[in-house]
Amino acid sequence: MSLRTRLVVSFVSLTTIATIAVGAWSYLATAEGLTSEIDRSLGDIAALVIAQGPSDQPAITGPDAGGPTGGGTFTTQVIDGTGAVVRAEPGIVIPVDATDAAIAGGVDRGDRAYRDVTIDGGHLRLLTAALGTTPGAVQVARSLDEVDRVSASLRAGILVAVIVVAVLAALAGWLIARQLTRRLERLVRATDEVASSGNLDIDVSAGGTDEIGALATSFSAMLDSLRRSRDAQQRLVQDAGHELRTPLTSLRTNIGVLRRHPDLADDDRAQLVDDLDVEARELSTLANELVELAADQRDAEPFEDVALGPLAVSAAERTRRRTNREVLVDADDSVALGRPNALGRAVANLLDNAAKFDASGGPIEVEVRAGSVVVLDCGPGIAPDDLEHVFDRFYRSADARSHPGSGLGLAIVRDVAESHGGTVFAANRDGGGARVGFVIPLARS
Repeated sequence: MSLRTRLVVSFVSLTTIATIAVGAWSYLATAEGLTSEIDRSLGDIAALVIAQGPSDQPAITGPDAGGPTGGGTFTTQVIDGTGAVVRAEPGIVIPVDATDAAIAGGVDRGDRAYRDVTIDGGHLRLLTAALGTTPGAVQVARSLDEVDRVSASLRAGILVAVIVVAVLAALAGWLIARQLTRRLERLVRATDEVASSGNLDIDVSAGGTDEIGALATSFSAMLDSLRRSRDAQQRLVQDAGHELRTPLTSLRTNIGVLRRHPDLADDDRAQLVDDLDVEARELSTLANELVELAADQRDAEPFEDVALGPLAVSAAERTRRRTNREVLVDADDSVALGRPNALGRAVANLLDNAAKFDASGGPIEVEVRAGSVVVLDCGPGIAPDDLEHVFDRFYRSADARSHPGSGLGLAIVRDVAESHGGTVFAANRDGGGARVGFVIPLARS
């Protein structure tokens, strides 16, 4: 069953049930009101008969008395304490049951009972009331034909109303469901087109501010995110292809020289082998960083409280072993909520970048303050035109092209900082050198 059909069926069902409930309540209330009015009139007639007292005069009858199946409005009958009829209209016998006999016998002189009876095929309402101080009871019956006609007419009217309301509800439900599902169908067609064509530039707006409009807006935002991710991947592939050409070309050139000149001098051969080793290491580093950026494996690492000081000390120790450079760490007790391995890699990349460009041989400094990690070197600094680009992927300034590297180290630092809700910064240091680092929010205590 389609959503549109389910909506129509639900709307019709609820409306029909509500109409039936209102109709039933109206019918019962009307029937109860009519019955109460008849019971009141029967009580008035019974009071008149009781007021006459014992006599042989004819019983009180309504206008045009003709029996319960004729034109009479009511019929009366008096019974004694044993339940025997002592006064009645000619040709009409009102039934006397055990309850009527008990009332006439004086069990409860103020007692009375109402019930429906059928006499000669006529439907009547009957009241039996004690005569008061003397044994006996008066019975007053009134035809319910008029009430039955009103009830039948009311039932028919309610049935017609239920049918009309159900039809109108079906029409209104179909119109409403069509209005709702039309936007959903448009959204489904757009998603099908995205799935079949792979085109992420399709307009999926559905309009409106309701849940369907919110769904379309969310889906559009998802497509925008996918589009940005696809564009970023395409740029990564293009940039990676560009960066790979240089070391691969150098490798092919050196290998070609070795093949064409097997009798090279030992010094020249050693130089070529060293160049091949350097290029191979560059390719390995570039491949690892490309995989990390493309797969974003850091996202699989859970967040936890990370003390930035010990993390900086550990990264500094690794840099000392690799470069034989002195690394000084000045850290406070900052604790951030983050991924330890990713943050460690970011600090290590900052230190590697400083060691690569700082040829002074002096110490590299690391400062950790209130969620900020900054690495300071004594190198040549950063050209003003390069300051806003140092964190871009594969960006290498004119001065940096003579140094080994892929141009991805600081880009990874930026990705790590932004994934932790932080920012990166780069500036020249007073007195020479550079200040490069990142700031991330501290963990809540």
